[in-house]
Amino acid sequence: MKVLVIGSGGREHALCHAIARSGRCERLYCLPGNAGTARIATNVPLRPTDIAAVVDFARGEQIDLTVVGPEDPLAAGLVDALHEAGLRAFGPTAEAARLEADKAFAKTLMKQYAIPTAEARVFTDFRAAKQYIATRDVPLVVKASGLARGKGAIVCDDPADAILAAEKMLVGGCFGEAGRTIVVEERLFGREVSVLAIVEDHTLYVLDPAQDYKRLKDGDEGPNTGGMGAYCPSQVLSPATLRQIEEQILVPTIDALLHEGIRYRGVLYAGLMLTPGGPKVLEFNCRFGDPEAQVILPRIRSDVLELLDAASSGRLEQIEPQWDPRHAVCVVLASEGYPDQPVTGREIRGLEAIEGNDVFVYHAGTKVENGRVVTSGGRVLGVTALGETLEAAREKAYAAVGRIHFDGMQYRRDIGLTECKVQNAK
Repeated sequence: MKVLVIGSGGREHALCHAIARSGRCERLYCLPGNAGTARIATNVPLRPTDIAAVVDFARGEQIDLTVVGPEDPLAAGLVDALHEAGLRAFGPTAEAARLEADKAFAKTLMKQYAIPTAEARVFTDFRAAKQYIATRDVPLVVKASGLARGKGAIVCDDPADAILAAEKMLVGGCFGEAGRTIVVEERLFGREVSVLAIVEDHTLYVLDPAQDYKRLKDGDEGPNTGGMGAYCPSQVLSPATLRQIEEQILVPTIDALLHEGIRYRGVLYAGLMLTPGGPKVLEFNCRFGDPEAQVILPRIRSDVLELLDAASSGRLEQIEPQWDPRHAVCVVLASEGYPDQPVTGREIRGLEAIEGNDVFVYHAGTKVENGRVVTSGGRVLGVTALGETLEAAREKAYAAVGRIHFDGMQYRRDIGLTECKVQNAK
């Protein structure tokens, strides 16, 4: 098969790495790719949201399957355009991708079909939002309804902060068009967990759950980011709770979409809070999470390309993926100034010393400049390691991190640490 992966982040490098292992992969392209994907695929210098150009390339190269990584081209209708051109793609249509691209739509759907989530209201007018928030006396979260690259949610401890957040979005336009509509919801408390499933209409395969770390600094301090690390499988979810999530959240969501006349094929990502009242949805994404993909994909022993191909062609129920029983830990290395104003153009050293031994370095914000690999974004690398135990995987990942350097490099030092302490105490 000729395969085209859309995107340029760590998720896309992880997808390319997994797909390249398939015996069915004859030729692999990544659009636009990065310095890491260039080693295993042919990078294509086009914009993922230039729908016409992407379709022309896929048609010209006779691509058998296009795997869409990021949310922007999904929301822009890339999958729809590929289908119209008679080409197959892994990912939801623009209508189905509204589940991520339009949080107001997702909230309305969940409320209508009794899918567990936080109580919320939707606003386009600041005065109405301010009036509502002033009546609340609990911590709130103010979210831009549109796509804001993982940074559109502001957690507020008191109503005054929530009013300021709403004003920044609706009046100040801090998130542009994404924040023209906002969702104001109660803040949920508990442990966060990510559960992803491969979906093909009525058929759903739940992947091993991952634990993501959104805050920039150790101890869940600092601003929210796109993700500073993850581990898989999650130590937080019991098999019974995972079944509950599948039965009460994932399956009802797919059924709700079908009831609304929306077919869903691709990845359904549920960001969840394990509250005292049970699991509740924080957000839905319509693609592999990043960095969750960097700890989930390396643990799939079976053919990942076959899995994605089956989901896009109506054969998912015939597939039963095999998992590596080992644990995976990913540590994200970010640029100075991330997430607000990342500094780029800094040379990355030490990459050549990290090969094999079940350690993978997934590139995200990197490019080749004058023969050197340099930083080109906020999240630069994801260092993933496999180990027989979570602690072993963690130690291996951080040992590899210690051999990499670029000026201003920042990363969390506590990915999986609490869970390791709990295990050691038993």
